Amino acid sequence: MTSEDTTRTEDGPPAEDPEAVERALRAGLEDFELSEEDRALLDVDGPALGDGDDDGPQPVVAVVGRPNVGKSTFVNRVLGRREAVVEDVPGVTRDRVAYDAEWTTRRFTLVDTGGWEVDATGIHLRVAEQAEIAVELADAVMFVVDATVGSTDDDEAVVRLLRRSGKPVVLVANKVDDERTEADAAALWNLGLGQPWPVSALHGRGSGDVLDALLDVLPEVSQVAAYAPGGPRRVALLGRPNVGKSSMLNKLTGTDRVVVDDVAGTTRDPVDEVVELKGRTWRFVDTAGIRRRVHQTRGADFYASLRTQTALEKAEVAVVLVDASDTVAEQDVRVIQQVIDAGRALVIAYNKWDLTDEERRHFLEREIERDLVQVPWAPRVNVSARTGRHLERLVPALDTALESWDSRIPTGRLNAFLGEVVAAHPHPVRGGKQPRILFATQAGTRPPRFVLFASGFIEAGYRRFVERRLREEFGFEGTPIEISVRVREKRRRR
Repeated sequence: MTSEDTTRTEDGPPAEDPEAVERALRAGLEDFELSEEDRALLDVDGPALGDGDDDGPQPVVAVVGRPNVGKSTFVNRVLGRREAVVEDVPGVTRDRVAYDAEWTTRRFTLVDTGGWEVDATGIHLRVAEQAEIAVELADAVMFVVDATVGSTDDDEAVVRLLRRSGKPVVLVANKVDDERTEADAAALWNLGLGQPWPVSALHGRGSGDVLDALLDVLPEVSQVAAYAPGGPRRVALLGRPNVGKSSMLNKLTGTDRVVVDDVAGTTRDPVDEVVELKGRTWRFVDTAGIRRRVHQTRGADFYASLRTQTALEKAEVAVVLVDASDTVAEQDVRVIQQVIDAGRALVIAYNKWDLTDEERRHFLEREIERDLVQVPWAPRVNVSARTGRHLERLVPALDTALESWDSRIPTGRLNAFLGEVVAAHPHPVRGGKQPRILFATQAGTRPPRFVLFASGFIEAGYRRFVERRLREEFGFEGTPIEISVRVREKRRRR
């Protein structure tokens, strides 16, 4: 190591230059088997996946359809390459996979929602999960139907969802492999979605025409993205029923914008409202209270829960209200976990603070230490939605969480820090081997996502240790952190 590779600290020995550390570790990676995807990730310079776009977010297209209608084949045809549609992509939810697509120089995001099944209790559960949320978050929908089978009861149930959404729909009549089956496609006019476009996803027949039809209804910039650049930051108000979400929104707006009642579950649909708070404009969304797991709900509560999830995915930061006057419940923990799973910034507001005495506050602190131990990094604000007490304190908490959500660590500094951590606390030896972290890079923001290249499996406990040390060093107050590990083998000597 030359003198250029070191910097001397004021009171101690020379410290390694972060950029020199990065160069050395990158060189060491050449001894390991790396895929094209690995190299693309390592070559990222500047904003990565999930970062902002100065030209505005590109439009989003949801592809929906039953299983076995050739939807995955159609997605691959649009992409122009074979893609494993079940592969997870960073920054999207587990039940939907997003890809960057392009047609005649127009770029858009293609979201494959997977198929759905009719179960013993009816189609509602699967259709709503796979179609309704995806459609709500899209600018346009491509509805794929098997023309050789014709419309089924499942297809018609989805049509009703599409009509309610008001989104433009392009009807793809798939498996029209030759002129003889074009009559089958024409029969799909009876779905009432307009012209069915005959396509053979397998052979590519008609795919250009249907993509031209898509571009005719697709906006230049997404109208449903989390936020438009420069626009108000989007804040979702979440919490279990009757925790005071609607009261808070009414107090923030200074109006009776939302119906408030002591009966839990008054709010059904998300309510958007532009709020002026400490001289800044915010877009708050009041949501239905989350009663239980979505799979266990039925009827109106079921759809309210789905719309709450949709509102969360459209937001950038969530304010989760917890009733300070009542015991912290399992539902509170579940709502907070829902925010973490969605990858949104998080602020916890302990509401009804005016109804708590010293004894209650003592027990509340113990409950927080016991039940909310997984989110010590979330900013905390004690408020009263009824009186308006300390609502202005939401602003610095929101700013802190959003700043962390957007933050990026230089690769050199990240690796220099992790090198010190690993040297002081190496991974435990398992099976006679000690896995090493070879290199680390930040794959994206919103939330911060890190990829660790390692020589062996990194245990969950050690990943949590790395996350804790990252938070101690770089802050990340108010945002979840995603850490994934790629295990790579050494190249075999020939």
